[in-house]
Amino acid sequence: MATSSARMSSAQDALLQGCAQIVGASQVLCGDDDLALPFRQDWTGQYTAIPLAVVRPKTTQEVSDIVRLCRAHSVSIVPSGGRTGLCGGGVPISDHSSIILSLERMNAVRTLDVDGRSMTVEAGMILQTAQDHARDNGLVFPLTFGAQGSAMIGGALSTNAGGSNVVKYGTTRELCIGIEAVLPDGSVINALTGLRKDNTGYDLKDLLIGAEGTLGIITAAVFKLHPMPLTRTTGFLSLASLADAPRVLNALQDRTGGGVEAFEYMPLAAVDVICREFPAIRQPLETPADTGIFFEVASCRKDDAESGADGDPRLQSMVFAALEELMEEEIILDAMIAQSEQQRLDLWTMRESILEAITANGPAYHMDISLPLAAIAEFVSTMDAAVAPMGFRPLTVGHLGDGNLHYALSAAEEQDWESLPLAQAKALAFAQLSRLNGSFSAEHGIGQSKLDVMQKLKEASQLAAMRAIKQALDPDGLMNPGKFIPAQGDTDMTK
Repeated sequence: MATSSARMSSAQDALLQGCAQIVGASQVLCGDDDLALPFRQDWTGQYTAIPLAVVRPKTTQEVSDIVRLCRAHSVSIVPSGGRTGLCGGGVPISDHSSIILSLERMNAVRTLDVDGRSMTVEAGMILQTAQDHARDNGLVFPLTFGAQGSAMIGGALSTNAGGSNVVKYGTTRELCIGIEAVLPDGSVINALTGLRKDNTGYDLKDLLIGAEGTLGIITAAVFKLHPMPLTRTTGFLSLASLADAPRVLNALQDRTGGGVEAFEYMPLAAVDVICREFPAIRQPLETPADTGIFFEVASCRKDDAESGADGDPRLQSMVFAALEELMEEEIILDAMIAQSEQQRLDLWTMRESILEAITANGPAYHMDISLPLAAIAEFVSTMDAAVAPMGFRPLTVGHLGDGNLHYALSAAEEQDWESLPLAQAKALAFAQLSRLNGSFSAEHGIGQSKLDVMQKLKEASQLAAMRAIKQALDPDGLMNPGKFIPAQGDTDMTK
């Protein structure tokens, strides 16, 4: 036994020495090094593991060399970005010998093409930094969500992140027009041409985006940029019914030529929790909205930014006209329109504070789901009515413009979370999703937390195809094992 342990220790020492030769000894973090500790746990605190080391390469060649070295030693690789994921995708699993490959030092803007409206950035760049680079050049990198101050480009690509602006600009996959990636054998795909049209074979870019590091490591990407809006109208609405939300969305889209950038569902329960946990945030309407909608419309047209006869920007007048018609029909009960940039930012702060507020509120089970727009009201009303007698209090928000709901179950007042029938509530939610042709994962990925649901609800033929692709590209199973693709036979829905 001692001989076996010594042999294992010797092999690990050889691996770490090899990593140090590739990236430098200071970029290999081991043991209880203060810099290594944050990598052991995901954002939720639910998943923890201790890797052999955290290795921090600076170049794509170094990533390639590390992948080859790990493959030679049969050691798994877990890519890591800003560690803001909610599904345990960036933490090793305990039964695999793994290193964490942190891409934080790969954070350069390689090129920015103003005329072509594209930007090539490395995977370790923080999302907000990428947004700032685009803005400094008069353009917009529109991908935006609450963790943008710490989330990294590689993580957004690996989970095909969405956010608040998907209704206009699409998900990360739709914004990306080229990638560079290291495959499990250490070979490098260099597809950073940024071509908008290229039908020369399988689209490996789209295969790697959203694969959560299980098929390779994305090291850089080309993104589409968009013109900077010249005017915005932002506000908060009280609707008579959630079922009316699609009509309100379409009315705003029709009036503004598709100008809606955000259309967010914020019901009273969620706003109450935000205001309680963050006292500086106030209810946007004098009479709090049972069915609240936070929206933003923007335009890069000069005509829309010019003042009309009423003195308001023409875009705002268009929005007012749409809202007035809907108020006359009593579809909209009340409305608040931001009259300053600070009021606009206050509304955004309210929206982006929801996850922290729910976390501070106490234990909760978070569902990241999507539904056809016409089915959202039915899902919410059915679930809310069913889980209340069980002792749950739903805290729901959603990117309603693209059908994505974040449906969180928390304990109702004076209820003990540990005693609540969570498995029963989850089973009901997933049954409703299946009935209404929804999805159990919209923008947060699968990671470790949704493997059981993936096994139960994903079509068997699709799982078989995914396993075949994984086997073909990563036959040794060393790329982020235990994530994304469930082991056959795991259907435990009580996790």
